[in-house]
Amino acid sequence: MPGARKTSFAPPEATVNLNKPSLEGVARGLPAGADNVLVFSAPPRETEEEALRTYQPIAEYLSRIINKPIVYRYSKDWLTYQTEMQRGSYDLVFDGPHFNSWRISHLRHNSLVKVAGEHAFVVVVRKDNARVTELRQLAGQRICSMDPPNLGTLAVLEQFDNPARQPLIMNSVGWTKAYEGVAFEKKCAAAIVPVANLMKFSNYANVVRAVYTTKSLPNQAFSAGPRITSQDQALIAAALLSKDGSPVVARLVSAYGTDNKGLAYASKDEYAGFDAYLKNSWGYAR
Repeated sequence: MPGARKTSFAPPEATVNLNKPSLEGVARGLPAGADNVLVFSAPPRETEEEALRTYQPIAEYLSRIINKPIVYRYSKDWLTYQTEMQRGSYDLVFDGPHFNSWRISHLRHNSLVKVAGEHAFVVVVRKDNARVTELRQLAGQRICSMDPPNLGTLAVLEQFDNPARQPLIMNSVGWTKAYEGVAFEKKCAAAIVPVANLMKFSNYANVVRAVYTTKSLPNQAFSAGPRITSQDQALIAAALLSKDGSPVVARLVSAYGTDNKGLAYASKDEYAGFDAYLKNSWGYAR
């Protein structure tokens, strides 16, 4: 079935690039520790060009705040992202609560700042699809989402006890693509999208309906690793929440926030235990 995939991973070769920040330079290069350059990354939930528009200004802004070079690195796929993250290649990361929790437990990271509000996912089907009224009826069917270990995908797949009867995940680059895959293109029976993103789609209530909602978790957050001093971590957190930082993080807040709540301080204690979502994912058992 083209595009459908199960999870099977093997580490890729690491790549190093010592150029200046650009689409073809440090977006893919400079491992943590190289020439004292700090590396900032986030999951590949959008195209490289879109990601650079969101994250590169944040890296440049925070470089000025702590007076140390921070570069943004884009990962071409989930395998690359999680492999480099597990290796400790990222000094500053913005991603979901399960990843934050794992880095806190295994890589000595601290959660600094989070998107305000809670984080939950919803499984939607077309409103005219009378055959699906509950989640278990999607066993063996296509669901548009993002590949594991995306949190929404993991949270839904764990509801199916028999792996052979799990839905088939059709990887989508971005939540808009996942939503459109069921709402308009009809290539999937359902889609998994964050509740916050669903509410931003025009006329969604007349196009799709929910058949399952995951439990709410602490929202996506920035975490910092041990190569960033505690003093610099405090400066970064304050800068991200400051008036000057507001326009810098505006694209990120627009993409992942809800109700104009912006960002808020985070603590590592509120993310404890959520790495359990990764227990069956490649590379996370330590």
